[in-house]
Amino acid sequence: MPRDIEFHFKRPNDSPGYLLGQLTMLWQRKQKKVLDPLDLTQTQFVLLAALGWLSKKSNAVTQVDIANQSNADRMMVSKVLRTLEGKRFIIRKEHETDTRAKTIRLTTKGEVVLQKALIEVENADLDFFATLETKLSSFNKNMVQLIDKNS
Repeated sequence: MPRDIEFHFKRPNDSPGYLLGQLTMLWQRKQKKVLDPLDLTQTQFVLLAALGWLSKKSNAVTQVDIANQSNADRMMVSKVLRTLEGKRFIIRKEHETDTRAKTIRLTTKGEVVLQKALIEVENADLDFFATLETKLSSFNKNMVQLIDKNS
């Protein structure tokens, strides 16, 4: 067993990155359990939700808008949107003013599956984070601060 390996943190539970990784894996497992019956992956759900949010403000949501809203890689977003289009959850149309862009819209089927997924995911989140009780708001603020700093 190597004895010369040095860690900055004395224990795994002192490492915020390690803890975040553990928490993320547990949370993703719970999300997968509620999304699988809807034929959605976590990534597909995130992009559909981003599209849903953005569609409330604009009828000309683009792939770049969705990538920016979800802090996701543009190429990955493109691939996932193709999959969602194949499932008939979204449609892509030519943008009215930008010939290089396409607008992305939810289909009726996409709206139905997104609404079901939102209910399931939000309930799963409430259950998952219930132990934080009154500290949930502070936890969320801390996460937003980290996202804003590292985006």
